[in-house]
Amino acid sequence: MTSRIITVERVYEPTAEPQAVRLLVDRLWPRGIRREELALDDWSKDLAPSTELRKWYGHQVDRFEVFRSRYVAQLDAFPVREYVERISPSTDTRSVTLLTASKDLPHSHALILADYLRSNL
Repeated sequence: MTSRIITVERVYEPTAEPQAVRLLVDRLWPRGIRREELALDDWSKDLAPSTELRKWYGHQVDRFEVFRSRYVAQLDAFPVREYVERISPSTDTRSVTLLTASKDLPHSHALILADYLRSNL
């Protein structure tokens, strides 16, 4: 997994890499998109921040660094490696695209997750 490219895309935008393993990493289904319309390999709700953390953060940029540390602590407590290996085995050499509905990608959990996966898998 570490040698694979991991990118983040909004679910509302056309994909840059249609052959990638596509994982929706939001806990809630994106508004305005029917399930059969979204091409994805898995809805990875377990990799999303907890409901409590998501509500606390509320996309308030001034809380982002604290949100990041709390979210990373949640990821550290979850068997991320086993989960990702089940969804996308290391023998699969395709890149991985993390999908999110977040409007502000630089301050989204998906970007934190991508960094986490790059450095921990």
